[in-house]
Amino acid sequence: MSKESSKTIESVLHEKRVFRPSEQVSDNARISSLDDYQNIYDLARKDPEKFWEEAARRELHWFKPFHQTLNWSNPPFAEWFSGGTTNISYNCLDRHITGPKANKTALIWEGEPGDVRQFTYKELHTDVCRTANALRTLGIKKGDLVALYMPMVPEAAIAMLACARIGAPHSVVFGGFSSDALRDRLIDGEAKAVITADGGFRKDKAVPLKKAVDAALSDGSCPTVKSVLVVQRTKEPIDMFSGRDHWWHELVPSQDEYCPAQQMESEERLFVLYTSGSTGKPKGVVHTTAGYNLWAHLTFQWIFDIKDNDIYWCTADVGWITGHSYIVYGPLSNGATTVMYEGAPRPSNPGAFWELIEKHKISIFYTAPTAIRAFMKTGREIPDKYDLSSLRLLGTVGEPINPEAWMWYREVIGGSKCPIVDTWWQTETGGVMISPLPGATPTKPGSATLPLPGIEADVVDSDGKSVEVEEGGYLVIKKPWPGMMRTIHGNPQRFKESYWEYLPFINGKPIYFAGDGARRDSDGYFWVMGRVDDVINVSGHRLGTMEIESALVSHPFVSEAAVVGRLDDLKGESIVAFVTLESGRDVNDQLFDELRSHVSKEIGSIARPDEIKFTDALPKTRSGKIMRRILRALASGEKISGDTSTLEDRSVLDKLRK
Repeated sequence: MSKESSKTIESVLHEKRVFRPSEQVSDNARISSLDDYQNIYDLARKDPEKFWEEAARRELHWFKPFHQTLNWSNPPFAEWFSGGTTNISYNCLDRHITGPKANKTALIWEGEPGDVRQFTYKELHTDVCRTANALRTLGIKKGDLVALYMPMVPEAAIAMLACARIGAPHSVVFGGFSSDALRDRLIDGEAKAVITADGGFRKDKAVPLKKAVDAALSDGSCPTVKSVLVVQRTKEPIDMFSGRDHWWHELVPSQDEYCPAQQMESEERLFVLYTSGSTGKPKGVVHTTAGYNLWAHLTFQWIFDIKDNDIYWCTADVGWITGHSYIVYGPLSNGATTVMYEGAPRPSNPGAFWELIEKHKISIFYTAPTAIRAFMKTGREIPDKYDLSSLRLLGTVGEPINPEAWMWYREVIGGSKCPIVDTWWQTETGGVMISPLPGATPTKPGSATLPLPGIEADVVDSDGKSVEVEEGGYLVIKKPWPGMMRTIHGNPQRFKESYWEYLPFINGKPIYFAGDGARRDSDGYFWVMGRVDDVINVSGHRLGTMEIESALVSHPFVSEAAVVGRLDDLKGESIVAFVTLESGRDVNDQLFDELRSHVSKEIGSIARPDEIKFTDALPKTRSGKIMRRILRALASGEKISGDTSTLEDRSVLDKLRK
């Protein structure tokens, strides 16, 4: 386990505060006590296939019933609900428009300049159908991958649902990524089309997007991309290439308002979402139709204890898995009202989030610890200006939350009355795995508490054996679940090695490990401590150190680079780069700025190093491996401990210390 994790463990080991659900919350909750939770959990553990079979038949619409709940004969490659056909777009829309929810508000969108659009379920269904038909006119058919590179506008959610409707898996690329990062994902996914916008608004600026798409396609390295569909948002001037580029507002509205939902086999691809890896190349995480739909649907229902009159807002971007599961698919599958916001708090409007809560009477608010820590720094004066009394439930996502931020969130934003659901999960898991249930689970500041029903989690050592109470180890999942990723696109061997063969098998079966360390207390509560591999969690965004190192080394002045994470009160982790330069190159402030800008261009601004330390050499073993634990300690100002006998040149360490 990393030094960062060990330090975090020490800070929460003595956390003893417990907050029990109020009678009012419990009395109105679907799962209203710890005993109720335990009963459901025990049912799932005793006969998991029966549990999932009943849930799938009860919660989803099926065109054709499935005949086998789980095929786990070739682990780690699972098949769920074999023989069945369904469609997530149908489950999110069609089944709601034949009853009282037809005219219920499905989506509330607010742009950064303050423009607002609302869609009922019936209106959203019509727009999705028209978009699906437009994609078909562009030649998109079932199985074709469509990339989305979008701002936070309604068309992003509409495009996702439209792709799912016709059986075209989507791959959403976060709009903050560079054209080079976009190109890599288009090539790997063999995308047939790109849906984008001229730009979007972010922190009082128009952010260009179409130009990045043009740059990604300019060198001919993405020959599979035949069409680009463009939403007009900022009205900034852009180039439109005849035959390839099409305006959304010219093509979509003229389409027929009905498009039948494609009957999808349970295991057919729904989307590919790229996440950073420690080996450099981003991993295309593959999620399939039925299992993902069920898990996003159930977890949203359980964790947020959704009521018909709730107004729910998740502040994530649709470019991340949180936006997939808890802005689009989970809420709409449950017939909820979900909010999308294009902007962010900024100097011109630091109270943007609280203004939205007051304006739209939002009752459930789901955001990242990074945002909460930023709010803490500016003080409670800003949120205190707004009426936040509509809130009944708060949530956190993206990284572990420190107890101080948890308490501030509870007291200042929640008025000491709102339960907090601190959720642990990953792109690979499809949905939340460990979380309190608001009406059932006593909460502890900083703990994700207990696994959800059907999730058998454990903390183990490097031999795969369960560790003692309060002892740190590897967080693992021992049994398959419906929302689990199915593979890495084009690389099943990497899928096996990265997630299922990192630790020894248990009873001849692999266990799932995706890189987080944890401990478990005497109540069985999980305390997640962050990454144990070479992936840095910056503001809830996972970035592979190898990706950033590769970007640095691609600069002509850089000979070698090593990147590590350092604990950061605001962002969770900050990026520290150790760089050696080509012979004859001088260190200066201009080069520091140039390298940071270079990384931003190659990957995106989220990957820009916070600190760059220039050095003559890096600490390496005799086999040539960089000893990153030494660099982590140096970056954090900690004492270097552990065995350093394998160092090839000890003078390097002495120089770095100076």
